[in-house]
Amino acid sequence: MPSRRIRVLCVDDHRIVREGIALIIKRQADMQVVGLAATGEEAVELFKSCQPDVTLMDLRLRAMSGVEAIRAIRRIDDSARIVVLTMYQGDEDIYRALEAGATTYLLKDTLADDLIQVIRDVRAGKQTPVIPEVQARLAERSVRPELTPREIEILNLISQGMQNREIATSLGISEATAQVHVKNILAKLDVRHRTAALNVALRRGIVHIG
Repeated sequence: MPSRRIRVLCVDDHRIVREGIALIIKRQADMQVVGLAATGEEAVELFKSCQPDVTLMDLRLRAMSGVEAIRAIRRIDDSARIVVLTMYQGDEDIYRALEAGATTYLLKDTLADDLIQVIRDVRAGKQTPVIPEVQARLAERSVRPELTPREIEILNLISQGMQNREIATSLGISEATAQVHVKNILAKLDVRHRTAALNVALRRGIVHIG
């Protein structure tokens, strides 16, 4: 008797990408697509109803992010097998996804054959080491000073165009304290001004705009 086909849930906010990935999977005799989700909320609900063997998760989703969806799914099933498939290459994006419980991390320029093999390996419970490019990003992160949650919060406010006084008002702290936080952020990111700090934070995936 043939073994049961691998049940795959595809999560991506772009319909053409979502359906393109689904088409690749449907061509495999040993796989089937059991759900397509455009949002993190849909992904969580479909995971509960469809019970996929492997979930392919984009990180850039509306409202609930991919990382948040991964955490929610892992709360439902801590053995859930989730493969991140995204354009995000920042070290912080990678770290957060793996910390949330993703099994492995792939970039969207991954070849179709490689993606299919990863799905099979993940379903089989095999070790699926992250690709060298992703490993390099994680290695870079490990030697960089880590931002505190408060500093990340302030970076997000900076990305909204807020100055120190506005940041202080928003967080209920003094302007002097806000200034100290900003100074520490600049030092940790090894930059001299706020614009450069924001550019580094966006590149590394510490904050996102839009």
